Amino acid sequence: MTFKKQVISKLQKKDPTALNMVIGFDGFVDEIIDVVNKRSDSEHYKRVDTIKELAQRIERAANLSTNIELVPKVKKIGGNGPIMCNAMSEHGSDITYIGALGFPTVDDVFTSMKDNVTLLSFANNGHTDALEFDDGKLMLGKMASLNDVTYDNLLNVIDKETLIDLLNKTDLFATVNWSMLPYMTELWDALISHILPHLDQTKRHLFVDLADPEKRENDAIKKALTLLQGFKSKFNVTLGLNKKEAYDIAKIYQLFDEKACNDMRIPLEDIALSLYNTLALDTLVIHPVEMACCVVDNVYYEVDGPYTPKPKLTTGAGDNFNAGFMLGQLLNLDPKESLLTGVATSGFYVREAKSPKFKELISFIKTWDEDQI
Repeated sequence: MTFKKQVISKLQKKDPTALNMVIGFDGFVDEIIDVVNKRSDSEHYKRVDTIKELAQRIERAANLSTNIELVPKVKKIGGNGPIMCNAMSEHGSDITYIGALGFPTVDDVFTSMKDNVTLLSFANNGHTDALEFDDGKLMLGKMASLNDVTYDNLLNVIDKETLIDLLNKTDLFATVNWSMLPYMTELWDALISHILPHLDQTKRHLFVDLADPEKRENDAIKKALTLLQGFKSKFNVTLGLNKKEAYDIAKIYQLFDEKACNDMRIPLEDIALSLYNTLALDTLVIHPVEMACCVVDNVYYEVDGPYTPKPKLTTGAGDNFNAGFMLGQLLNLDPKESLLTGVATSGFYVREAKSPKFKELISFIKTWDEDQI
């Protein structure tokens, strides 16, 4: 039996509808945008295919000026939390989303969430212009409203006793997009001080995604990562990073030579193991585009992904990986099997421009196993 068939066999015996989740706290409306290279008429154009090509055009405009046409293609749910929540909701799990979805009224974009998601909003959402290319994406964010994502404002929409009850019942608590939420560290600290002491001793999963912390000060990043250890008394704590973030964090902690980190010359396995031992969390997971890896109990695991050079949609691929990986963890798959559900979820998403339902996830893994994707 192949590894993928082994995962399929396990998944077919699982019921994700029995899972309960609480996810927060960001919220964005994303506009997916093409950058025009050449326009042939009012309806047709050739887009700029790569970030490098756009960078060269911008560089040529230095000391001059240039016009760059942007074509919005679709407006969709954005933000690491809502995208992860949307992906998880496809499996029928009971989810409460708490975050910046519009205030006092939830933005229409988020009301498209499935009926199994309860929305609690206590701040206005941000807005992202997502410029997509074959070699990556540029996320241009407007996020002043996210200053209102604070513990005090959170308690304005859900009282302390209700929050304690929610977290006592949950299998997964995901708190993501630390980088764009200026008061997330303080919010975590308040949860550790005021909520965790009232939770029972059942170990739940906590998933955290920093979401490109490059713009934040090194001391602030270290403080946040150190604070995560405070959740370990009541949660199994998983930190998710993309490839760039992993090397950036390794550089901040001076684990390897700075230039080698900048050039990403250190083997990813060495980066993952060093970060795991430095941060002292339960699980560290890293998701480059072409594969994924994790460290659990100081053991390194990795799987290749179903890479495609021509994705339909890339914005949200990492959040879908996170959803797929944590789904595997919640369904008691082992770390390598969870990596497979992660890369399969993101692989389906970038091909279909939507998150897979549970049966679609299983079908995708089967098709992949048969070399039909």
